[in-house]
Amino acid sequence: MFQKILIANRGEIAVRVIRACRELGIRTVAVYSEADENALHVAMADEAYCIGPAPAPRSYLHIPSLIEAASKAGVDAIHPGYGFLSENAHFAAVCKTWGIEFIGPPPEAIETMGLKSLAREAMQRAGVPVVPGSEGTVEDEDEALRIAREIGYPVLVKAAAGGGGRGIRVARDEQELVQALASARREAESTFGNGAVYLEKFLEEPRHIEIQVIADKHGHTLHLGERECSVQRRRQKLIEEAPSPVMTPELRQRMAEAAVRAAEAVDYVGAGTVEFLVDRDGNFYFIEMNTRIQVEHPVTELITGIDLVKEQIRVAAGEPLSFTQEDVTFRGWAMECRINAEDPNNRFLPSPGTITAWEPPGGPGVRVDAGFRAGTAVVPFYDSLVAKLIVWGRDREETMARMQRALAEFRIEGIRTTIPLYQEILKRDDFRQGRFHTRWLEEEVLAGHQSP
Repeated sequence: MFQKILIANRGEIAVRVIRACRELGIRTVAVYSEADENALHVAMADEAYCIGPAPAPRSYLHIPSLIEAASKAGVDAIHPGYGFLSENAHFAAVCKTWGIEFIGPPPEAIETMGLKSLAREAMQRAGVPVVPGSEGTVEDEDEALRIAREIGYPVLVKAAAGGGGRGIRVARDEQELVQALASARREAESTFGNGAVYLEKFLEEPRHIEIQVIADKHGHTLHLGERECSVQRRRQKLIEEAPSPVMTPELRQRMAEAAVRAAEAVDYVGAGTVEFLVDRDGNFYFIEMNTRIQVEHPVTELITGIDLVKEQIRVAAGEPLSFTQEDVTFRGWAMECRINAEDPNNRFLPSPGTITAWEPPGGPGVRVDAGFRAGTAVVPFYDSLVAKLIVWGRDREETMARMQRALAEFRIEGIRTTIPLYQEILKRDDFRQGRFHTRWLEEEVLAGHQSP
């Protein structure tokens, strides 16, 4: 087992990894930008190193600074968390060159799944259903128009190197497709440094359901069921739950088997998530694989009792998984709300500032994963996530009631948060009855919040 791990991240995921390491008896090293000097993860770690100024490209995304800190601290491994460099194949390769274990999949798996056109081709070879679309990237307008006529409008133009909902456009006719190609390429080039795009059939009112997988270095690849992730704004997930309200045992089995095939197809190691769209007829299609721990991993932990972060660490250290597929059982229902420092009543504008009061909820079945506390500052340089509120109940009804109670208890002052939005969502009949899709939040709820 590792003796010391550097966490190449910040906020709640850095705190989460530190806690897992502490339970495993592993010393931790935090890194921080000048803006995060007083952050919670810095205070909690055994050691901490400043890696640069506030802008992420000069700190959390600056590989030489991270490697320098890792070398100074003499760590065995680096845990990238999520975001930042967690899905950067080059960073994983650099770690390997320096003799530092990257707690994640091999660089080759990251690279294949990170380029959506390559991932799509790999999934087709593995027999995993994919959304109808181009076989690879589209080179010009004529090719795009021809493919769109074959699969039928509406279509999605998607960045080949995309992620986080960026570089995606919907086109409902030929004129829109020409415009979408140009704008998607511009955004993809500026965001990912790669302007390549491909086409997919646009599914009406799909659900976004993902399967958690984990694999060790001994040939074992297992699944831990699904998570429902359809409550989204601008393709960013806000509420996640497990299980999904629309899942059947038969559909779960088919999707889980496909997810395991997907991971095995790229020789995957570690925790990962295979994401699918599910249409109104129960057909499912692969859209991408996140080659890292997910923000929403706690809901899976609560219904399975398996600590995914500790399993990540054990697997990276060469240990076999501590459970078999037969050991994975599901108990009850779990739900997560992402508490963001944003104002839902003012076009979701970011709300940086110092937190003047912080009183998280408690009681049965309530878990709060946070990287902040009273007196710490939410700075404008990074993601707006301040906490994840996760609850567990015996069934969905109890879980929703518990979430409503916990949201009402959660007191955060000094900044605005998305808590009022979740309180509104949980009162809506369509959400309570599980009748929603990936565009439901924007189309049915957010009109009253002046969402642009």
